[in-house]
Amino acid sequence: MIKDITIGQYFPGNSVIHRLDPRVKILLVFAYIVAVFLCKNFYSLGLMILLLTVIILLSGISLKLIYKSIKPIFIIVLITSLLQLIYNKNGDVLFEYWKIRITTGGVFTAIFTTVRIAALVAASSMLTYTTSPTMLTDAIERLFSPLKVFKINVHSIAMMMTIALRFIPTLIDEVDKIMAAQKSRGADLESGNIVDRGKALVPIFIPLFINSFRRAYELAFAMECRCYQGGEGRTRLKVMKVHARDFVAIFIMALVIAGIIVLNHFFAAVI
Repeated sequence: MIKDITIGQYFPGNSVIHRLDPRVKILLVFAYIVAVFLCKNFYSLGLMILLLTVIILLSGISLKLIYKSIKPIFIIVLITSLLQLIYNKNGDVLFEYWKIRITTGGVFTAIFTTVRIAALVAASSMLTYTTSPTMLTDAIERLFSPLKVFKINVHSIAMMMTIALRFIPTLIDEVDKIMAAQKSRGADLESGNIVDRGKALVPIFIPLFINSFRRAYELAFAMECRCYQGGEGRTRLKVMKVHARDFVAIFIMALVIAGIIVLNHFFAAVI
């Protein structure tokens, strides 16, 4: 279960999605998230799912990895869908027992919400899957460079965000190793009630925090040994440039958003 979490991982490739400018990819992911929330019916949402499918196929990322990115939030999606299913009273009644009433409107809204959340998570995961941490740091710094006018250290913020994202897979792997070590010593991590399981996690979190602080110290020491003094005056090995493919991607996203507006206008809203 722990190894199924793929948040923050990067999978090298040479696809057209990998070769897009990181700044453009960040903006396109933000535009995609906004567009998904603009969807009001299954037709417009279907257009966004079609776009996401094309992106996944072009990137060469396997559907198994996309499933792994969605799997950790399954409980959240399930709870959200159940709330929509129970509290939405619009449409014809399909099932009624005591105070519980399930209607067609509740079913449609639950399905719509589930697909929307899954699309948001999958699209966000595609950003880290196809962009290296170094390029992601440079892109964030470039996008937030106007904040330097307000004396904000943009480079440090971008560096911290990327390091935190980069160490998510490392910490997940560390948790998996600690759990395996505790189980080999006879620790029971899967049986008992919630309180017992919470107590069983204490021997896992303590060494995890110790190792996290140790890794942070080693990273800081390594950066100091390499005379790292922040982003002021630093040059870059790879200079980011916007190419024709980036403008094509922006144009396609603009067309999709225009299509969503048209579909929302001509078809009835689900939510």
